[in-house]
Amino acid sequence: QVQLVESGGGLVQAGGSLRLSCAASGSIFSINAMGWYRQAPGKQRELVAGITSGGNTNYADSVKGRFTISRDNAKNTVYLQMNSLKPEDTAAYYCNAVSVVAMYEYDYWGKGTLVTVSS
Repeated sequence: QVQLVESGGGLVQAGGSLRLSCAASGSIFSINAMGWYRQAPGKQRELVAGITSGGNTNYADSVKGRFTISRDNAKNTVYLQMNSLKPEDTAAYYCNAVSVVAMYEYDYWGKGTLVTVSS
């Protein structure tokens, strides 16, 4: 089992910055990749950014150049630095971890943190 706790959401004006954190605990040795997803009201959950255990990253086109995902293995924490925020970035942001145990993949989710960008 992996537990994920997000923090860092809040209200910010357009053009501002926020940094989200996701602290992992439990069977962290089994985590293969982690990522951030978001879900705006009335929309489907979408991948924002991901990072593998090897440090490879990928981003949604809509956030490339503005958001940066990183991880601190010593703290078992993944971060999402969000710059130049836009009103369309308003959403609930969820941390995700993909765990691999005995060749089976398991998805774990945090409870989410709300980001609101005012125009």
